[in-house]
Amino acid sequence: QVQVAESGGGSVQAGGSLRLSCTASANSNCFGWFRQVPGNEREGVAKICTGGGRPWYADSVKGRFTISRYAFPRDVARGKSDLQMNNLKPEDTAVYYCAVDLFAMGTFNYWGQGTQVTVSS
Repeated sequence: QVQVAESGGGSVQAGGSLRLSCTASANSNCFGWFRQVPGNEREGVAKICTGGGRPWYADSVKGRFTISRYAFPRDVARGKSDLQMNNLKPEDTAVYYCAVDLFAMGTFNYWGQGTQVTVSS
C-alpha cells in the first residue's frame, strides 16, 4: 500500500500565497492535485508526470498555480510534489488532495487525506 500525505494548507487572505507539499512512499511517475468543496464533485487542479511533458492545469488556476515534481533515483521508494499557489482567490477555498499514478497508466490509485485551504476576502 502506498502512503500519500499532504501538508502546507492553511488560511490566507485573497492575493496571498500558499505552498502545498505531497510525499509518497513509492517512486511515482505522475502526481495530481485535486480539490473539493462540500457538496461539489472533486475537481482536478494540476497534474505532472515524468518524461518531460508539460504539466496540465485547470483553466481556473492557470498562471497562478505551479506544480512541481521531485525526481528521486529509481531505487528510492519515495516521491514528492509541490503545488505553489499564488494570487489566491476566495473561490480557491477547498480541501486539496494529492494523488499518485505510479506507472502513468492514467488512473490515480493512491490518495492523501487532504489539507484545508481557506482564502478570505
